[in-house]
Amino acid sequence: MPEILITLAIIVIKVVTFTFLVVLPLVPLSVYFERRFSAIIQDRVGPNRVGIPLTLLGMKKDFHFFGLIQPIADGLKLFLKEDFTPNHVRKAFYWLAPALTVVPALITVCVVPFGPDVTLFGHTEKLVIADIDVGPLFIFAISSLTVYGITLAGWASNSKFPFIGGVRSTAQMISYEICLGLSIIPVLLYFGELNLSNIVEEQAKNGWLLLPLWGDSAPWNNGGNYSAWLFLIPAFIAFLIFTISIFAETNRMPFDLPECETELVGGYHTEYSSMKFAMFFMGEYAAMVIGSALIITLFLGGWSFGFGFDDAIANFAIGDFKIGGLLHVGIFLGKLLAFILFFILVRWTVPRFRYDQLMKLGWVIFFEAALINVFLAALIIAAPQFTSAIIASGSVLLVVVTAAVIWVAKVSEPPAKILRA
Repeated sequence: MPEILITLAIIVIKVVTFTFLVVLPLVPLSVYFERRFSAIIQDRVGPNRVGIPLTLLGMKKDFHFFGLIQPIADGLKLFLKEDFTPNHVRKAFYWLAPALTVVPALITVCVVPFGPDVTLFGHTEKLVIADIDVGPLFIFAISSLTVYGITLAGWASNSKFPFIGGVRSTAQMISYEICLGLSIIPVLLYFGELNLSNIVEEQAKNGWLLLPLWGDSAPWNNGGNYSAWLFLIPAFIAFLIFTISIFAETNRMPFDLPECETELVGGYHTEYSSMKFAMFFMGEYAAMVIGSALIITLFLGGWSFGFGFDDAIANFAIGDFKIGGLLHVGIFLGKLLAFILFFILVRWTVPRFRYDQLMKLGWVIFFEAALINVFLAALIIAAPQFTSAIIASGSVLLVVVTAAVIWVAKVSEPPAKILRA
């Protein structure tokens, strides 16, 4: 009985720590970064005034703290605003939609490895809530439920623009969910498993997928085998497709068509206010955090520092207390923040796609490219076991199929119409 209680206590501590003390605080922090970063890009001042008004207490200066209190002010503003529900909405679904948007994004945190195994009081524990063997599939299955919340919000609002935004989100999810699934197949073929913790440990030992410079991936350590370096081609293609598809899945610029204010006023959440609107906002940023975490886990080594330093970091101790696990968590969060800044950079530098361009990119370009990339990755992985003739035949066949797909895509595209005055 005590062992069961200890196990339950550990699970609760992991859930509270990783979900409510790591991911959720990253949401307002991401909003702050968004404002400061966009201000730098646009050569203006970001949030820097909100603070504690110490001058009211007789002091000379207020406490601004670089505007970091702005997220707290945002939360208080949204919490204290009137929670207005229009009369014409379908109330039950209208209230349910925000929860369906934010909850799946938070559930997917449970399979993300934040660090390696740590030992506390003689007990070894993984820094992941649920170390399951189908990590990416679980994330795809749960995160795809977010679209139900967005679609329900548009339909339940009983208004034209929110409904169009909900329909757009559904079409967008269908288009890019396929690309997401196909794009990581080469990664799973390379590692031979679906456990995210094992994938990160493999990268820590033998080089990140996009940086194979140590361990068995390096030719000078494996007898001159260049397979890992050659695999960089399908790995980079997979990384490109997966990253852009994550942008579309999270409704981030340049794929924020479901909430495009220039066309749909505000999209699926036009009729929402107060904390219901805040939950949509939180769901989008939480999805961005989890998407970034999945990208760095699969392609950039997750919590691994790399270059053979991970064992030294894991054994680093202050006195009798090993803090290597905490250092690896810090490395993971550092990569995560860097990728969040990349998301923000793209939002403020790339213009929004037209909806037909969005659909064409998903169905005509990414779908075919991801499918061809699967065969390319399989050919590279299996090449050491085949003769030169079989490899040459496979390469020629792959080139022919790729050329045929490109030709069909170009022929099927309708010619541009010339408008004359």
